[in-house]
Amino acid sequence: MTPAPDIHLTLIGKPGCHLCDDARDVVACVREELAATPGSPQTTLEERSILDDAGLRARYAEEIPVLLIDDEVHGYWRIDPVRLKTALLARA
Repeated sequence: MTPAPDIHLTLIGKPGCHLCDDARDVVACVREELAATPGSPQTTLEERSILDDAGLRARYAEEIPVLLIDDEVHGYWRIDPVRLKTALLARA
């Protein structure tokens, strides 16, 4: 069986943001669940702060946390685990 391609996730937020912490937890749980399921897509996660990037701050300051899947906005403010898992499985 051919391994599923890597899917790149980017979580955009800032330190001290409780919604960002919640989103990080949701993403971690979904990634762990997928990693434990044979044939599921593999994911990589990058976290970026709007405090370190003026472009991100200008674009997303009012929407953090923002989750991108392969550089496309998947969601913001609250990340739903079922919706995220469904979106990742659809890309496999």
